[in-house]
Amino acid sequence: MAGAVQKKGPVILLECTLRDGSYAIEYQFSAEDTERVARALVNAGFRWIEVGHGIGLGASDKGFGDSRETNVDYIKAAKRALEGADAIVGVFFIPGIGEARQMDEAVDAGLDFIRIGTNITEYRTAEAAIKHAKSHGLIVSHNLMKSYAVDASEFGKICNEVESIGADMISLVDSAGGMLPDEVREYAESGLESIDIPLGFHGHNNFQLAIANCLTAMQAGVRIIDVSIRGMGRSAGNAQTEILVTLLEKLGEPTGIDLMKTLDIGEKIIAPLMPAQKGVDDVAVATGAGKFHSSFFPKVKRAAEEAGVDVRELIMRVGDADMVNTDEELIMDLAQELAKRPRRFRFPHVVKFDKGNED
Repeated sequence: MAGAVQKKGPVILLECTLRDGSYAIEYQFSAEDTERVARALVNAGFRWIEVGHGIGLGASDKGFGDSRETNVDYIKAAKRALEGADAIVGVFFIPGIGEARQMDEAVDAGLDFIRIGTNITEYRTAEAAIKHAKSHGLIVSHNLMKSYAVDASEFGKICNEVESIGADMISLVDSAGGMLPDEVREYAESGLESIDIPLGFHGHNNFQLAIANCLTAMQAGVRIIDVSIRGMGRSAGNAQTEILVTLLEKLGEPTGIDLMKTLDIGEKIIAPLMPAQKGVDDVAVATGAGKFHSSFFPKVKRAAEEAGVDVRELIMRVGDADMVNTDEELIMDLAQELAKRPRRFRFPHVVKFDKGNED
């Protein structure tokens, strides 16, 4: 059964092109796109497929960008593609954006799993949603967005509390794509030491470390790894499915996934749907450097233009000031301060690791 997950065992690649990838095209996947991609993914051997608006259930209703279809339509399209296959369909859900009634509608459409995302500092706000999802018999993950906003030790403690609430799994989330492999290892080990349920990893590619971070997470014992075809996703994108499948095959790790079919999906189906992009742009690099969530970019861009300052430096300063919630007053204050005292950004919190005893 695709949904049977244990803390130890083969790595599960959770394919989120049809959800996180929608950010890259302003949430404009059609139902036909969804059915076609989902069918190709299942045929290639993927068993966990996430679909829908990038921000999750209820996002269009709350003004976070109008998706081409409803989430119910996306779920139904994916379920048509998965008919008869040992595979499951999931969506994303952020409490306060999604509502219980929308979860109910998704369940009626055939939903199998749900990933409930909260900022890690606000993890308790997921309790009602987790319990509601469990009452429907859904497999439930709690994605701890911006996991880096607390230290690794605190991450472990929060994972333990999330498990007690009732989640079936937890995800370590590098929302800004700014974590380094050693950081990922430290957080993953702390989380795994604190829970008896599986831990997942969702990374972004702002420093082009998403693949390295996935490999590090797996080496630490992480079970569920998020991937997307061609790396299609928010900001600089996600860990690229084809690369990770190739590396796992090279490492002799069993995935049950057909590499050639996976490469075909990227070349023949996803590439024509994606906007042209080469490399990671300057704003995406600054986003990773500041551990700044790209959803705040429009506010920061306006403030930078008004104050006549470098948007990239403002991004890094805003991220340093508050990695979780960034209000317009804080952004403008930092922009005005930067305008008065222009200087190159310096990282106030340098990442250091204990290298142990050296000869």
